[in-house]
Amino acid sequence: MSIISWIIMGLVAGAIARLILPGKQGGGWFGALITGIIGAVLGGWIGGALFNLDLNEGFFDFWTWVFAIIGGVIVAFIWQAITGRRDRTTA
Repeated sequence: MSIISWIIMGLVAGAIARLILPGKQGGGWFGALITGIIGAVLGGWIGGALFNLDLNEGFFDFWTWVFAIIGGVIVAFIWQAITGRRDRTTA
């Protein structure tokens, strides 16, 4: 897949990850999109490194989407933990 495909997938995965995670999340939708793009790349790396999957098969491959969403959830969770901690210390 091209980098454009990974970016588009990341945008969708970030939105889905934000819907999956409960609680207030900083950054708004722009933050969701950025964490989704980073998460899609992370998910692709996890799928390739840990499970030896070739996730460059195609944009509509089921496992490509699964790992992009998993990566998006991981990055969104980390972002939520960082921004939540910062908000508590300044209040």
